[in-house]
Amino acid sequence: MSVVGFDIGNENCVIAAVKQGGVDVLLNGESNRETPAIVCFGEKQRFFGSAGAASAMMHPKSTVSQVKRLIGRRFDDPNVQNDLKKLPVETSEGPEGGILIHLEYLKEDHKFMPVQILTMLFAHLKTIAENDLGTSVSDCVIGVPLYFTDLQRREYLDAATIVGLNPLKLIHDCTAIGLGYGVYKTDFPDGDPIYVAFIDIGHCDTQVAIAEFQATKMKILSHTFDSSLGGRDFDEVLFRHFAETFKEQYDIDVYSNDRACNRLLAACEKLKKVLSANLEAPLNIECLMDEKDVSGFIKREEFENLASGLLERISIPCNRALADAGLSVDKIDSVELVGSGSRIPAITRLLTSLFEKELSRTLNASECVARGCALQCAMLNPVSRFKEYEVEDSTPFSIGLSSDEGPICEKSNGILFPKGEPIPSSKTITLQGSNLLRLEAFYPILHELPMGISPKISSYTIGPIHESDGSKAGVEVIFQLNLNGIVNIESSTVSKKPNFNLSILHYQFSKISSDVHEPLIYLQLIEDHVEDSVTTRDNHSNSDAMDVEPISETDQNVNEHSINQKSEPPHSSSDGTGKDKANRRLNLPVSETIFGGMTGAELVEAREKERQLIQQDVAMELTKNKRNTLESFVYDTRNKLLNEYRNFASEQEKDEISRNLEETEKWLYNEGNEETLHTYFEKLEDLKQLVDPVDNRYKDEEARVQSTRELLGSIVEHRMFFPDEIPPETKEKIIEECNKAEKWLRDKRQHQDALPKCADPVFWSRDIDSRTRELNLACQKILGTKGSTVPPEDKE
Repeated sequence: MSVVGFDIGNENCVIAAVKQGGVDVLLNGESNRETPAIVCFGEKQRFFGSAGAASAMMHPKSTVSQVKRLIGRRFDDPNVQNDLKKLPVETSEGPEGGILIHLEYLKEDHKFMPVQILTMLFAHLKTIAENDLGTSVSDCVIGVPLYFTDLQRREYLDAATIVGLNPLKLIHDCTAIGLGYGVYKTDFPDGDPIYVAFIDIGHCDTQVAIAEFQATKMKILSHTFDSSLGGRDFDEVLFRHFAETFKEQYDIDVYSNDRACNRLLAACEKLKKVLSANLEAPLNIECLMDEKDVSGFIKREEFENLASGLLERISIPCNRALADAGLSVDKIDSVELVGSGSRIPAITRLLTSLFEKELSRTLNASECVARGCALQCAMLNPVSRFKEYEVEDSTPFSIGLSSDEGPICEKSNGILFPKGEPIPSSKTITLQGSNLLRLEAFYPILHELPMGISPKISSYTIGPIHESDGSKAGVEVIFQLNLNGIVNIESSTVSKKPNFNLSILHYQFSKISSDVHEPLIYLQLIEDHVEDSVTTRDNHSNSDAMDVEPISETDQNVNEHSINQKSEPPHSSSDGTGKDKANRRLNLPVSETIFGGMTGAELVEAREKERQLIQQDVAMELTKNKRNTLESFVYDTRNKLLNEYRNFASEQEKDEISRNLEETEKWLYNEGNEETLHTYFEKLEDLKQLVDPVDNRYKDEEARVQSTRELLGSIVEHRMFFPDEIPPETKEKIIEECNKAEKWLRDKRQHQDALPKCADPVFWSRDIDSRTRELNLACQKILGTKGSTVPPEDKE
């Protein structure tokens, strides 16, 4: 069974798999370990990865890249607008403030949500994994940035599920890096743990995590981020510098030409890598625009001065991570630096000074996330036998819960799952209601989130709650923060004889955002007649006893759905207490709505659209392969007419075949360049009908030699080897059959030798094979046995 991990980067994707206890990075069709995260829509089919990058030059306005930055974001987000400016495709605001990408494909206008583009990437990566492993791929673990919100995580799950993947877990990038670092390490000291800082400077973001390691355990103490600081920002510094330089020197404005922008940006990315190893580097681009060749030059020191503002930002998440973990720099045993944007020498110097120690680069900067994902998948897969290793992660954002009256929690800050809460976790809250309970999950502390993120997460409607006497019932709701870092309701039950009252402790007026309840009322639920008890319980494991059977986890792929729950069967008890408990607790239905997420109908539509796109791609690949087959057949046959087929085709056949080959070649490069699969198939069959007679003569000449050798060998065998007990008349009959076969072969060969090779043979190899079988059967019949006439001891 496949055990696969996916790292969907902003620029490149990496796939890893666990094989025989080790982790291998899988190769794509071009034998590369990294696959560009690009989807290009050609005229009749889509191109992915390296093919998509190559096609982007021809189809810039129908090429989508860096889609990771658009997942689960709002169109009016200023950061999103900055990202959209870097894409040459047309975009617009979609339903509920989302993003729509406009593309022309198959002469029709299409609108895709970012999650649909991500789905296409997952489909391509799934195909790469299956081709490399030689088996189907389903179970997987996917790496996500730690700053991903609930909605972004759900959309990753939606995209993977649409293409038939079964994500066992979404794991934070730095957690995956830490897992790959610690799982094989055997030199951890006994007793006190060691502390390692992981700094991942990727293409578009910077993530920092402080982890605590013991022999068989890893615990994330803190993780912080800068979601808009990565390697591409340093590329932009060089891009702006040379754009201004070329405007002064060559009077060209690269901003006015999309193709020129792409070429200059690609050149600046290469220049940045050169400056990482050299103190200075040139830049030369032929025909950048307006048929002008451009050249430039920059020193590393000048580049670092231009990027000084970015370099200063690197230390901010590092200091925040240390503060959140409650550790000083001297407590950190090692600092691991990874990520595609981490190779700039100035970054290394800055971090070395900050942590007061040399940085370590023991992990592969580009592959460590995918490797960690594959290891986590092996641990979660019940079939895989992998070493036991505990991974304790935590949520990066606080999560609050509110009702129609305001936020609900036992504490005054109104937070249900505080920042740093272990993943997974669950909490139980008991409320009172007589009909419907409406709850809403949200992010209460906005400064924890990336800029522009909506604080809304999801809403829940519980009920209806039916009470015959009209009184309020106590409703116990278990909220879960699952393995994916997604909050949902695990179960909700009603108490027939409520022992809980809703008590308002105090009021606090504050404003979270324009679309969140205000004023906010902080509430607490207290239990009557029970000393020192609260109604919000923390459950960090799944082993807590429950009075009711929990329902299945809510479907994460459907935005609006209800959880059908069955009433708990009564428990048998000699004193009747079990029956009373069953009567007091009934499961309630829950309807969940994800703010900004895909509805069930949208998921079905997206799945169907992806299926149609895949069918179109497959049809075009088949058509392209058949066209290539026809083209190859034309060239191969023309070459064979001059060599192998020279003596086996008559002059008339040569002329007819050559004429048809020339006509087909002209047709292929003119009106036949964009034909259907059926047309290419018919053209190929027509040519084969002309060539097959010649090809059959050529191939059968060698086959006749082999068949003749086998017949003569059989004749010799039957003539020379006889069992001792057979009578003389039987021997004479066998020799007679051998003489008949030999005479038949001699006559046929005489006729064949008199014919030219360009004529059809008098007899074919299949005729000789048939005569050999007849001889063997006749001899066996004479001997009265089905065995060979050759004694066993004489056979080899």
